[in-house]
Amino acid sequence: MHPKIRPIRDGVTFLLLACSKELSRLRAGFPSPADDYAEEKIDLVQHPAATFPVRVDGDSMTGAGIYPGDIAIVDRSLVDSDLKAMHNKIVLAVLDGEFTIKRLSVKGKTILLVPEHDRYEPIIVSEASDFTVWGVVKHSIRHL
Repeated sequence: MHPKIRPIRDGVTFLLLACSKELSRLRAGFPSPADDYAEEKIDLVQHPAATFPVRVDGDSMTGAGIYPGDIAIVDRSLVDSDLKAMHNKIVLAVLDGEFTIKRLSVKGKTILLVPEHDRYEPIIVSEASDFTVWGVVKHSIRHL
């Protein structure tokens, strides 16, 4: 069974994810006076017009740090028509009408969607399959 991916429809959530937030190097529980001079930024979205969040449902990618309920940040601008250029990237793909997040493996003419969990087997993408890579997963965000 492939994990199902549900697009997040909450525009506020996307807006918060698209903003750059300044980092502060703090010890837990005590604010730093250096906050006024923070220069490092968290930039989750490099290509705003081509980036979207999806909520993950399924445990096949836990070995890569992607868990059920996470928000995966997917960048469509990183899709390359040459699948070999995306070898070993974690992708959001559509296989025979179903969305899935897996690691893409391209060896010669063999295309595999590889889970990061021992309980699941790699999925062989045959020539008869309806297969499209929708984007490359750049980040996974979860609530603590």
